[in-house]
Amino acid sequence: MGMSSGGSKGGATPNINVTPLIDVLLVLLIIFMIIAPLKPARFEAKVPAEPKDNQNRDITPNPLTLVVTINNTDKKVILNKDDAGNVDDASALTTRLAQIFKDRENNGVFREGTNEVEKTVFIKAPKNINYGSVVKVVDAVKQAGAEPVGLQIDELSSE
Repeated sequence: MGMSSGGSKGGATPNINVTPLIDVLLVLLIIFMIIAPLKPARFEAKVPAEPKDNQNRDITPNPLTLVVTINNTDKKVILNKDDAGNVDDASALTTRLAQIFKDRENNGVFREGTNEVEKTVFIKAPKNINYGSVVKVVDAVKQAGAEPVGLQIDELSSE
């Protein structure tokens, strides 16, 4: 006769030994319990320190500071005081910033106390501008090689 599928008295019944699998599972569980508290759980932001004395000092702005301002009414982008295109086509801003960074590298303009080229850019936008416009400008600034990028979200006077 032929072979029968299961139920025979003399045949071997298949069973899976799960004891080694449980051991592996417990080892993985212990590893994840140890690793879980080590991962960063929050976003770190650099906040300026309070001055030690409350005297009003005349602070001169750094001449190397780059501020990209987004105008709310016509979505124009302004780099310091110069026009740098608009939000929808930020290629002019990217090329202008890339040229500034290249000039700084050629002239040896470094961050204070380091040997890195000064590439800090601040983006200033009014609170009521849409999120997508700010992201487009941040993306254009990052493509130019800016690092770090700071955000200044406050009300701007309409010009």
